Amino acid sequence: MSDIIRPLDAAPGTTVLETRNLGKVYPNGTRALSGVSLAVRHDDFIVIIGSSGAGKSTFLRCLNRLVTPSCGEIRLDGEEITRATGRELRRVRQQVGMIFQQFNLVRRLTVLENVLVGRLRFCATPLTYTGSLLRYFSEAERELAFSLLKQVGIENLAYQRADSLSGGQQQRVAIARTLAQHPALFLADEPIASLDPKSSEIIMGLLRRIHEERGIPVVVNLHHIDFAKRYAKRIIGISGGGVVFDGPPGELTDEIIEGIYGPHADEPSLAACA
Repeated sequence: MSDIIRPLDAAPGTTVLETRNLGKVYPNGTRALSGVSLAVRHDDFIVIIGSSGAGKSTFLRCLNRLVTPSCGEIRLDGEEITRATGRELRRVRQQVGMIFQQFNLVRRLTVLENVLVGRLRFCATPLTYTGSLLRYFSEAERELAFSLLKQVGIENLAYQRADSLSGGQQQRVAIARTLAQHPALFLADEPIASLDPKSSEIIMGLLRRIHEERGIPVVVNLHHIDFAKRYAKRIIGISGGGVVFDGPPGELTDEIIEGIYGPHADEPSLAACA
């Protein structure tokens, strides 16, 4: 394991991130989140489930401030980040890494260069070179990026363009890039939604291994209940913008699942943030 990317020095059960009465109302009046209060602990591997439109993605995007909450509070390592801007917000997004359903890679860059993008916030000088990113980074940084590709099993693809890879391979690049940030928290928004079953197993296995070997808490949004039950330590069910279940997989009964994915779960409500 790299000396640069290492497990956090925190005791099991330590709270890494906390939300208090978090709410989000979009400009059209749609209430996406309502009164969400929960804590993400250092030893958590959380899977969030719920219907489309239930508020899962909005919640995750609030955590790294891609979406600004309408009300409530977010604390990262005890520090309030709800209204962070500028340099503080950039620091938050470095600490809270995230991968997405659509990978968000720079398609014309090589796989190795895409991983190095995760190190840009650590650079002392602004990036002005418009050619290969490999020349901008030190040998130590390049070795780190290559070691991360090796850990996700695609070091043989390091010098291929990102747009030549399969969906599962691209998601592995995104995971390596996020690890290059040295995040305190790892978020994954529908990371297997567009992947085949084999690739989905690989990605979920990688996320669980990252959590166990690096001591990084992971929060994943999924539609797949079977994957949630097999990989999660803790499952959170969201319906209508609020938390309706929070517990271990063994407590997720068919009755609770029906409540999460009920007939009105896909219908967003219209309201103001109270």
